Amino acid sequence: MELLEGNNLSMVFGGLSALNSVDIKINKGEVLSIIGPNGAGKTTLFNLLTGIYSPTKGEICFRKKEIKNLKPYEITKLGIARTFQNIRLFKEMSVLDNVIIGQHCRTKAGVFGAMFKTPSVRREEALVREKVMDVLKFVDLDDVYMEKAKNLPYGKQRRLEMARALATDPELILLDEPAAGMNHQETNELIKLIEKLNNTGKTVLLIEHDMKLVMDISRRIMVLDYGKKIADGPPDEVKNDEKVIKAYLGDDFRRETREIKKVKEAKEVKKAKEAYVC
Repeated sequence: MELLEGNNLSMVFGGLSALNSVDIKINKGEVLSIIGPNGAGKTTLFNLLTGIYSPTKGEICFRKKEIKNLKPYEITKLGIARTFQNIRLFKEMSVLDNVIIGQHCRTKAGVFGAMFKTPSVRREEALVREKVMDVLKFVDLDDVYMEKAKNLPYGKQRRLEMARALATDPELILLDEPAAGMNHQETNELIKLIEKLNNTGKTVLLIEHDMKLVMDISRRIMVLDYGKKIADGPPDEVKNDEKVIKAYLGDDFRRETREIKKVKEAKEVKKAKEAYVC
């Protein structure tokens, strides 16, 4: 089932074309990765899908509803959330309060209720706190909920930003380079978290340069180069596409892929021999 569709999307800044007639389709429940060189238009595409920019040309539909002229908060309420390449936390606030802010678009308390703490507002606050703690438990941050965001290690700050996005209760979550700056262990933990997230039924769209992460979790990969889409398909198909190798992956990636394949084949042969001997 198609969840989001962008047709003929173009974005021009002062005569410079950041995106040129790009089509994108995201199916419900899939993990789609967008890759490409720096300046290829990946984050610009994210900004169009989340209402930060309005496209110079093209249409965007989410669940068959046109959204290209909606404000970012309106798009969030419809069920699209995102994280940013550069972490944007309220660093002096607690982990808990950072995620409570994400729940704001789902709360109903008005100014009067908030000022006078009416019974309905107190009930809603208790429910919000419960939901937020569930989100923090999901991303494995419930044990540091009172810690200031700035005191968290880098990898946990990344997870906190994901938690805040999840608190909006999105159907589609956009992750902009979630593994940027992470070490090997943090990246592996992130892979598990994205897989866990996808297993709950969430649809994931991400921009990422870490090819191991991309190849491990993606059902489909879309490649941008100079604002144009040059490939879109399953990981095995995309990584062997000559246009993609030339524009982004390079011959080193091709050689590395071959070496990994040889090692896997050697291990399989060894296991088969050992099984036969036994």
